[in-house]
Amino acid sequence: MSPPMSPPMSTVRSPAIQAAERIASEWAPTIGRISLGLVLAWFGYHELVQPSLWTGYVPVLASSSAAAAVLVLIHGWVLLVLAVALVAGVTPRLAAAAAALLLLQIVITLTITGGLSDLTMRDVGVLGLALYLTGRNTHRLRI
Repeated sequence: MSPPMSPPMSTVRSPAIQAAERIASEWAPTIGRISLGLVLAWFGYHELVQPSLWTGYVPVLASSSAAAAVLVLIHGWVLLVLAVALVAGVTPRLAAAAAALLLLQIVITLTITGGLSDLTMRDVGVLGLALYLTGRNTHRLRI
């Protein structure tokens, strides 16, 4: 009779690595959620403080129009509300889903107004994070 075979070395993980994996899997959605909230807060704040810098991204309307400025201000407030909800952990899946819709709108608008660019592709990555968080039902530090 042959002795029992031990598992391959690639599947044996030390307790420290197992603990790190557990911590990462438990906290990654929370860190992603807070990071997404900070990004949305950054851009929402800047849209509210200097809307004229952002009116060029409003499709169809002239960038110098008052309507474009009002739409940028509304957009900035929506970004800030979503940012607060994400950072505070208030209905994080719903906030992430709303952020994903908003980011999809941003990606489409950027693609229409300027084509594919570094800016557009960055927002595709942020959209991916929002979609990931929409699918996660476990978050730490939530209300």
